[in-house]
Amino acid sequence: MPATTQPHRPRRRRTAALLATTVSLATAAALASALPADAHGNSGGHGHHPKPSRYQDVQLLSFNDLHGNLEPPTGSSGRVTELQPDGTTKTIDAGGVEYLATHLREARKGNPYSITAAGGDMVGASPLISGLFHDEPTIEALNKLDLDVTSVGNHEFDEGAKELARLQNGGCHPTDGCYTDKKFKGADFPYLAANVLDEKTKKPILKPYWVWKKKDVKVGFIGVTLEGTPGIVSADGVKGLQFKDEVETINKYAKELQKQGVKSIVALIHEGGFPASASYNYDCDASGGGSGISGPIVDIAKNVTPAVDALVTGHTHNAYVCTINDPSGKPRMVTSASSFGRLYTDTTLTYDRRTGDIARTAVKSANHVVTRDVPKAADLTSLIGKWNTLAAPIGNRPIGYISGDVNSTGTESPMGDLIADAQLAYGKKLDPETDLALMNPGGVRAGLTYKATGAEGDGVVTYAEGFTVQPFANTVNLQDFTGAQVVQALKEQVSGANAAAPKVLQVSSGLTYTLDLTKTGADRVVTDSIRLNGSAIDPAATYRVATNSFLAGGGDGFTTLGQGTGDLVGTDDLTALADYLTANSSAAGPLAPPAANRITIVQ
Repeated sequence: MPATTQPHRPRRRRTAALLATTVSLATAAALASALPADAHGNSGGHGHHPKPSRYQDVQLLSFNDLHGNLEPPTGSSGRVTELQPDGTTKTIDAGGVEYLATHLREARKGNPYSITAAGGDMVGASPLISGLFHDEPTIEALNKLDLDVTSVGNHEFDEGAKELARLQNGGCHPTDGCYTDKKFKGADFPYLAANVLDEKTKKPILKPYWVWKKKDVKVGFIGVTLEGTPGIVSADGVKGLQFKDEVETINKYAKELQKQGVKSIVALIHEGGFPASASYNYDCDASGGGSGISGPIVDIAKNVTPAVDALVTGHTHNAYVCTINDPSGKPRMVTSASSFGRLYTDTTLTYDRRTGDIARTAVKSANHVVTRDVPKAADLTSLIGKWNTLAAPIGNRPIGYISGDVNSTGTESPMGDLIADAQLAYGKKLDPETDLALMNPGGVRAGLTYKATGAEGDGVVTYAEGFTVQPFANTVNLQDFTGAQVVQALKEQVSGANAAAPKVLQVSSGLTYTLDLTKTGADRVVTDSIRLNGSAIDPAATYRVATNSFLAGGGDGFTTLGQGTGDLVGTDDLTALADYLTANSSAAGPLAPPAANRITIVQ
């Protein structure tokens, strides 16, 4: 698609009851001390309309990694940690698009120059209310939120480029058809995919950039996803696509925008970092610009051209507002708003009408909690109700019972172990010779909460809750590996592509080993400690291993798991989990959360 400047489409504003709380932003007057003395002078008298001020505050509201969480997420996924003035922390319930809409609408009040942007993964790995309908409900919700623009994320490719194009352009699903009597209209906002090319045409599959305009103010947006997307998405989802370097792509299109006279530029990057604190409001720059953050976004930020004025990021599901020096050594704002709609970022970009650029020294930014103590936006409540009515017959069906929360946090999580056990049990049904199961941690999207979220009762696991845990519709695959390959796969958790950021597989009952984090590389997996049902792994023996289709394709850097033989493809992984819960729990005998003690961790 040609890289043409896109006019700002009219916003489809809705009315709603809004909370009378004002989000404070740096105004032109407040910036007077930081800007030239004539920055805010109006000349005009003599009966003429006054000329606009040289400087115009542009409000940039942003969020990332919504993942179709229309309803308030539950458990730890629905809370944020806030740092208190005395150094303690407290948790706050957060999220839900009914509340996000209210907060965004209130934040826009008094800000006629306001843009709302997102950093990717708006859809994919979604709860049942959205995922069951191929994320049409989320696109409709984002339209109501008046989202202006977003980058693609890796999860936008879960169902392939053709499905992403449908979400952008509209139309009924090619297999499931239309879900209501109205044709799906698609997104009101552009998805940007500057670094995602069609292998044949070598051109971006969607717009690489977009320009927001209001009167004489212009701000360009360039959208990219992480170059490593093919390694974390199923092969079918990225078939026929090329993913280019983030920095090279952004720099290329920044030059193109500048040639068009657009000098104020924001990069929307679906790649992120790891903050030093889990509290959303910690001071990232306390010990110097960017000192409180690490990870891939740091190198990206240091190398993206100084022509880009701010970076809205995502992917890591973390919260941060940091400045990181650009290649010229000047500080530049880099933000991320956690995930699941729990936060939004409010950034003030001060536009200089004389230069057409952003006065970077005046940029201010802060993350804000999407609290649930505000009125719900009625139009979003109605949207959720419509889709819940359609999903209820499937989603409310009980599939099992638990005696307590099955958490998804930690290097080894109870939820990860439960999924691995379910896949081992299913594997044994397909082939009694199945020995073990391995589950990728990124595929465990949530835990199971004991407290009821609806009328099902405490401890009841519904199909909708199971869907939230495993929304990808991967199949359970059986493959044969030598013992040496099993050991090698375990070492790939902490070496090769996963050396810097380990991806620790969740393992089925009977497989145990020690992970020594005081060592480096593959040595962190202690080979002599690996046991299956108490016996050492025999390098020459053959083991039947159950994984999901993502791992069976070598995903997440587990190349060895893509080299198995004797493939047998089974049902989807959610069915395997539901069958296991149904077979191993009852109202009178609920399933206890696994102890998560299969991996001994030395730190």
